[in-house]
Amino acid sequence: MADHWIKLLVLSLVMIIQVVHGSENITITLLESAVSKGAVCLDGSPPAYFYDKGYGEGADNWVVYLEGGGWCANTDFCHEWISTKSTFKREKKMQFRHILAPEQTINPDFYNWNRVFVAYCDGSSFMGDVEEVTPAILSGGSAGGMATIYHCDGFRALIPGATRYKCIADSGIFTPADKKDLIGYEKRVHRFDKLIAFHGTDKFLPKSCTSKMSVNLCHFPENVVRDIQTPLFIIESSYDSFQIYTGLDPGLPYSETTWYGCGNDLDFCTCPQIQSMKEFRAEFLKTLQAIAKSSSIGMFVHSCHIHGHFLNFHGWDPSPLLQNKTIAKVIGDWYFDRSFFQVIDTQDVDPKNCWKSIYQKN
Repeated sequence: MADHWIKLLVLSLVMIIQVVHGSENITITLLESAVSKGAVCLDGSPPAYFYDKGYGEGADNWVVYLEGGGWCANTDFCHEWISTKSTFKREKKMQFRHILAPEQTINPDFYNWNRVFVAYCDGSSFMGDVEEVTPAILSGGSAGGMATIYHCDGFRALIPGATRYKCIADSGIFTPADKKDLIGYEKRVHRFDKLIAFHGTDKFLPKSCTSKMSVNLCHFPENVVRDIQTPLFIIESSYDSFQIYTGLDPGLPYSETTWYGCGNDLDFCTCPQIQSMKEFRAEFLKTLQAIAKSSSIGMFVHSCHIHGHFLNFHGWDPSPLLQNKTIAKVIGDWYFDRSFFQVIDTQDVDPKNCWKSIYQKN
C-alpha cells in the first residue's frame, strides 16, 4: 500500500485551497478517504499530515518532510509502537520549525514554500504495502530519512513537472551492513530481517538494489544511495547516538542500559564506552566516504553525539558548523545550486557535546 499512501497524500495536498500561511500552530489533516483504499496506519487509523500553505514566490514550491520514529517488527512491539503513533491519538496541532519554519530569519530559502509534515504510523519507513508542481524537496529524519532514500526516485515520478527536485536525508544512513567485526553487527542485521519479514517490505525496496544483492542488504541505505538518480543530500553525525546505543548495547530497553546516561550526555560515558563509540565511528566513516565518491551526493557529516537535526533544538540555524557554515546555509546553497557541499569531519576524533556549546553561545 506504499504507492496508495504517497499518491493519496499528493492528491490531497493539491486539493487544499485555503490554509493560512505562517500560523504558529498547524492543524492536522486526516486522510479519511484513504481507509477504504487500504492505505492506513498499523491500527487502522487514517494517514495524516500537517500542511502550511506557500505564498508569494514560494506558492508553487514544496518541502515534504517524512517523520521518523524507529520501526517495529513483531505483533507485540507493533502494538506498543502504534500506541504513540496512531493518528487518533496524535496531537492535533504542531509548530513548524527549522526547514519547515515560516520565519524568513530562521528559514530564508524555504519559509514561504508549501511545507508538509507527513505523520509516520506504519512502522516500516512508509513502505507497508500531484498534479504539476515546480521546485520540490522530499526530506525526512531518522526512519523518515531512510524512507527519503528509499522513495527519492519514486516520488520524482509523481511530480513529473517539477523543474527542480532534490532529496534530503537527515540521519537516515543506518549502517554498517557488512561490518561483521563491529560489535552489534548481528543485532543490526537481525532487526532489519524481522522488519522485512513482518511488514513484507521487500517488494517496495528499489529494484536497482534487489537485482544485485539480497533483499536484507538492500534495507541498508548505504547499498541504495549509489543507484539514486535524483540529487541527494545527507546529514549525519559520525557519532550517531541512536545507532551507537541500539547497536552496541546487548538489547535491553534504552532506559535500563548503561548507555542511557551516556547517550544523553558524554560526561556520563565510561572509557570503554568512548572506545566503542570510536570503533563505530571509524567504520561509519568508511561507509560515508564510499558514498561521497558520488558527485551528485552532498554531505554534511560532523562529530556531534546526536541523532537527527531538522526537528531538534539548534539543529538547523544555529547548528553544528562545518567550514563555518550552518546546516541551513549549506542546504539552501546546495538546493539552489549556489554552491556544492560535501564535507566529512575527520579531524575531531572524539565525540562532542555540541548541544551544550550551541546552547551556551545562544
